[in-house]
Amino acid sequence: MEYVGRVPAPPLDRFIDDVYSLTGAPRHRRLNVPPMPSAHLFVNLGGPARLWDSDPAVPPAVVADGWFMGVWTRRFVVEYPDRVRLVGVHFKPWGMSAFVDVPATELRDRWVPVDAVWSRSLDRIRNRVGDTASADETLRVLEEELLRRLAEGPPRGLDLVRHVGGRLAAAHGAVPVAALTDAAGVSSTHLAAQFKSHIGIPPKRLARIYRFARLILSVDARAPVDWSALAHAAGYFDQAHFSREFKDFTGHTPTAYLELRRRFPAERGFPPDSGPMPAD
Repeated sequence: MEYVGRVPAPPLDRFIDDVYSLTGAPRHRRLNVPPMPSAHLFVNLGGPARLWDSDPAVPPAVVADGWFMGVWTRRFVVEYPDRVRLVGVHFKPWGMSAFVDVPATELRDRWVPVDAVWSRSLDRIRNRVGDTASADETLRVLEEELLRRLAEGPPRGLDLVRHVGGRLAAAHGAVPVAALTDAAGVSSTHLAAQFKSHIGIPPKRLARIYRFARLILSVDARAPVDWSALAHAAGYFDQAHFSREFKDFTGHTPTAYLELRRRFPAERGFPPDSGPMPAD
């Protein structure tokens, strides 16, 4: 499968980490995706994808077109078709708030069809890219649609969330939320309310996801792994808590995860391999 990605030009880069295209046959059709500090937009230009929540009470979904996903606080499984053709957006955790009117809490831990959020966008994108557009051309069309949907002014409270969230990102979650609250000059209640409004989760939960992302992306399966040292560097000071959270977020113990990563090594220069792992 070919990956083409880039950071969009201003002003989109204030809200988006990258836009990307995936085409071709996937190495692994079913992927187990852990929580990561981002929200997502997928525009599916190929066959339908299937999605499973790690919560067994949530029914699986078949998505033929495209879907939005807010920040996820638990893992999920995605199954690609035999041939993939999709373009996607990794929003910063607060970034989607600048493009959609849906409350972030309604998108957290959920997949929502694009047409339920953006009417007529899918048809407009598909009509412009057709069946033969290159990855670069498809990404250009996607960026133009994002610019069309970008709010003229930031929603109330988003600048605060961007500022505090940016500090959390820079520290990989390893900064006391109380210190961020004091520095922002707001109450903890106000900050939590604004985070829930624009991200869907409170600051402490986002800090946990940043901390986990730093740890999981620092694992080098080609060498011996000192889990205690990695956990401590990422800000975990309780080994039992680290083990529980790792199992919750990945579905595996650290040892089992490492065995799986060594059996299915990440492909160099292929970011989609960095966090998700084969589900089978």
